[in-house]
Amino acid sequence: MQLQVARIGKPHGIRGEVTVQVLTDAPADRFVPGTEFVVEPASAGPLTVESARWNKDILLLAFEQIETRNQAETLRGAKLFIETEELDEDDDEGWYEHELVGLEARVGSQVVGRVAALHTMPVQDLLVVEDADGKEILIPFVEQIVPEVNIAEGFVLLTPPDGLFEINTDEAAAGEPEDNA
Repeated sequence: MQLQVARIGKPHGIRGEVTVQVLTDAPADRFVPGTEFVVEPASAGPLTVESARWNKDILLLAFEQIETRNQAETLRGAKLFIETEELDEDDDEGWYEHELVGLEARVGSQVVGRVAALHTMPVQDLLVVEDADGKEILIPFVEQIVPEVNIAEGFVLLTPPDGLFEINTDEAAAGEPEDNA
């Protein structure tokens, strides 16, 4: 099974280093020299870590295959994956984004949308639920609001507080005025 561990950002410097958005809780184990990543899009990889270093809170990676800033620029937005062993299905420690995307989002027995993404944040994670109108709703991924994740049956159960769906839509987050007419 492949597990996404990072998304490549912009180039850093002139020697081909790139910034990465870290999507793993074990970066010290994942980004060591010699580690080979499967890359999406496949045309950009595979990539082998030459060096990894932190610049403040940003991880910078250099790859054996990339020597210049121009080459690094072609990697912007690419996703880095590692091959992993199948996870224990009884492991209740958490979920990976690929396990959650596509699950029905339910309030009681009513389907209110589908999980579109998982945003991993410093304080708490956010589920991105797309409703029937295509609006994205940000749901705090905490046990009080998401008490059940049932991968086998294909749903997450939500117990949102009043107003959560109205406050946390992508339109409200962008500061668009509400139509009160």
